Amino acid sequence: MRHLIATVVLIPAMFWGRIFAQTTTDTIPRTPHQQKVWEHRQRVNDLIRREEEGVLAYNKQFAFGIKLATDGYGLSYEIGWMKSLRWTNILQFELNEKKSPKEYKVSVSDNPYTSGTPFIYGKQNYFYQFKLGFGQQYMIGGKGNKNGVAVSGIYAGGLSLGILRPYYVQTEDSTGQVINIKYNQQDSAAFLGNVYGGTGLGTGWGELAFKPGIHGKVALRFDYGRYNELLSAIEVGVNAEYYFNKVPIMVLAPNHAFFLNSYVTIEFGKRK
Repeated sequence: MRHLIATVVLIPAMFWGRIFAQTTTDTIPRTPHQQKVWEHRQRVNDLIRREEEGVLAYNKQFAFGIKLATDGYGLSYEIGWMKSLRWTNILQFELNEKKSPKEYKVSVSDNPYTSGTPFIYGKQNYFYQFKLGFGQQYMIGGKGNKNGVAVSGIYAGGLSLGILRPYYVQTEDSTGQVINIKYNQQDSAAFLGNVYGGTGLGTGWGELAFKPGIHGKVALRFDYGRYNELLSAIEVGVNAEYYFNKVPIMVLAPNHAFFLNSYVTIEFGKRK
């Protein structure tokens, strides 16, 4: 009986003692420096608790990505600001190269006239894109624990600046001298005729042309990183782009202003 009475008395005493201690700790006078130290400690403890529970919690995230698309490849960089446990605002930058499905690289084994430097027959322009986009990331499902995978949905859109660089090939002029030429509509026979080879990446940079447009995407992101402060994820999505003028990539293929592709991006970065 005495044990029962002691238990009944002790449990409320411990409960009220804990509340009193916490209240005292929260209200004790501190210097500005001590207050900052205490607040930092509280944030760290909260992050540790959420990490153990598998909850992604941060103020900002930074992610670098390597993208492989159905019509090209590219690099991306993202900054995110967490607004709640579900929503994060994101700002994205991308630099990509888009390729036509009609591209075919010719080598010396395919063409006896080729000098040995492979080239893409009928390619008129390289096509690069610089994109600036804003969107949001929505947490669909948390990790459950720190070894789990968090799933998020993403939508974003913004401006796209297409950059055309002329594609040069080597051929002969009327005197038999090897020259570098680009596509000319009035003299397409030379560009599509006896081509000796490509000219590499050093040509055409002083003749860039720009194609403004817009873009949008939807995606799923699978974050498998073990720790909250590190971002490790795979993003799978669909991207659409529209340019205000048609983009000439190939001579012998139709030009388009609208492009649709699917992509996979491997992302890594950090959170704080």
